[in-house]
Amino acid sequence: MASELGGMRVAILVENGFEQSELMEPRRALDSAGAQTAIVSPVSGQVRGWKSGQWGDSINVDVPLAHARPENFDALLLPGGVINPDKLRMNRAAVQFVRAFFDAGKPLAAICHGPWMLVEADVVRGRQVTSWPSVRTDLVNAGATWVDREVVNDNQIVTSRKPDDIPAFNNAMIALFAKTRIGVRAA
Repeated sequence: MASELGGMRVAILVENGFEQSELMEPRRALDSAGAQTAIVSPVSGQVRGWKSGQWGDSINVDVPLAHARPENFDALLLPGGVINPDKLRMNRAAVQFVRAFFDAGKPLAAICHGPWMLVEADVVRGRQVTSWPSVRTDLVNAGATWVDREVVNDNQIVTSRKPDDIPAFNNAMIALFAKTRIGVRAA
């Protein structure tokens, strides 16, 4: 598995208040599969996670959003947490960053409240997705078909519901990213 995503560059877009497990566990899985992950954020220096109803660990920002270019990455991960995507969806540059990945045909993975960014970037119309249940109405209103499954893969977008689903999410995300990597390499 260590080379499944060898050399693939994955952006992880976050703000303060990201659900800690939804960033750390998928990032660890991506790194183990050989991807090069980078934390991208509109916040300088460090961003702080949310864990068990309180502030969690801080992690370093690798690339400030103002300097991040979608063309420098192969895929995008959007962790959840209520605070994180709620802040990001109010940031025009963050929304444009997400939209640029979609427009370029690059894969996107979003978990829990992370699909709010997919709504804001207007990329879910006509797609089947899942999320934390409270995001359902927003996704449906944006033209998506919402289903209650641990993971849903619809072409270039994979979504998941909650931290309990992380193992299935990680497997689906890595499979999608690897499939895209193979397609890009063959082109």
